[in-house]
Amino acid sequence: MQIDTGTETVLAEVTDGVGIITLNRPERRNALHYELNEAVPRLIERFVDDPDVGCIMVTGAGASFCSGGDVGGGTFRRPATGDAPPQKKTMKEQGQMLADDARMIPMLYECPKITLAALPGAAVGAGMSLALAADFRIAASSATLIGGWGRLGFSGDFGGPWLLSRMVGPTLALEFLIENTVIDAVRAQSLGLFNRVVPDEELRAAALAWAIKIADGPRVAYQYFKENVREAQQLSLAAALPLEGERMAMSARTDDHRKAFTRWMEEAAAKRAARP
Repeated sequence: MQIDTGTETVLAEVTDGVGIITLNRPERRNALHYELNEAVPRLIERFVDDPDVGCIMVTGAGASFCSGGDVGGGTFRRPATGDAPPQKKTMKEQGQMLADDARMIPMLYECPKITLAALPGAAVGAGMSLALAADFRIAASSATLIGGWGRLGFSGDFGGPWLLSRMVGPTLALEFLIENTVIDAVRAQSLGLFNRVVPDEELRAAALAWAIKIADGPRVAYQYFKENVREAQQLSLAAALPLEGERMAMSARTDDHRKAFTRWMEEAAAKRAARP
């Protein structure tokens, strides 16, 4: 089912329980655009609220995932309207504007449903941030990750330094950012930045198959898995145990659990009956 996103810069559809968001500016390597910055958060909200969607997948059209902010194209921010000159912003106000532009990042990172980024090619700057904000990443063998900010004397935004530090540690993250390291698919997978790497021509089919499998799974349990894993990075074991226990009790009351338990009992009975 195709979805009207209100802009040609983003495409969206629901396929077999998967909400698919496609950045659609291949001529600009899917660089961020003010319409894109507004459409993606709306789509994430829509898919979170849609009971027919069990997994959210983000990908890019063409041979790139996302080249980051469209600095050269001049379309990263909404054009000014009216005749009045724009008011000069303070540093704090400018920082808040960037945070507002980047709201898709925490929305994807904190999404209660499993999220998957499918990378057909390079993810640069804010594009790398978007990829790292997802729960899982599946990449074409030609895909790369690169901060890219340092080339223009920028210090990084869209949560990229934060996400990279959490995933590879502060020392390696700082090296990657300072050296402007191009992390190829092999190294990205060895570091856990990519979960799976497939041949370029197989990416779409492999990503969709994985997303459909996730969407067909026990969604409440998956949501609680995410919360447990997130808290494991913040809480002590003693503090985490009662929260895990409460979620375990809640998951035991779901239809997913009842159906899975019934299947398990039936399979166990069939195995016993088949024994000589």
